[in-house]
Amino acid sequence: MFPERLTKIDDLTRGDHHYLEPNDLCYYLGEYTARGGFAVSETNHLIINLKKPMDRRGRPEWRYKEQAITTAGQALRKNFTDQQLTTTPTLVPMPPSKVKGDPAYDDRMLRILQGMCAGVNADIRELLLQRQNMHAAHEGEQRPTPIQLAANYTIDEQLVETTRKLIVLFDDVLTTGAHFKAAKQVLQNRIPQAEVVGVFIARRASNTAELDFEDINA
Repeated sequence: MFPERLTKIDDLTRGDHHYLEPNDLCYYLGEYTARGGFAVSETNHLIINLKKPMDRRGRPEWRYKEQAITTAGQALRKNFTDQQLTTTPTLVPMPPSKVKGDPAYDDRMLRILQGMCAGVNADIRELLLQRQNMHAAHEGEQRPTPIQLAANYTIDEQLVETTRKLIVLFDDVLTTGAHFKAAKQVLQNRIPQAEVVGVFIARRASNTAELDFEDINA
């Protein structure tokens, strides 16, 4: 069964994501085995289906991506009360590697958030955008640094006003932590009063600690 409780990245697991520092608050659901294939775990099965490229739309296997989006949203939903979603955070999907308008643009994280918050008046904003297309991190061996990633992020200024003091940034897989660090930097440079927390569908590795909103707001 795919995990349904968020686990906190702590001193035992932070070393698996070498860009993360002790002041980075990040949480995840499952553990993903890179290049492990579908059969390794339910988490692998979910992540591989989530990452099906947009050119598969209309093919028989596309339904598995749709199912994965629904499953991820439902699992995340179990970690937040209606009141938390309504009053506490601004929810921001990590932008995909392709810019809006590109045929390969994949809005899976936005759709996961929309499914997670169905029926709740949550504050979901696509605050972060890519300036130009980049290769998806899982497509190559050389991964960009936080500095390189941050240079390609921009803020949608039309959405900045009334952003809440807690921004929860959602992404599918935590690997090195580079995307989170870059996004956190760009968001806090523009909205310095905000605390930025990361929530991931999966990470590459293992340990346990549930999501604590008092911890986040401390």
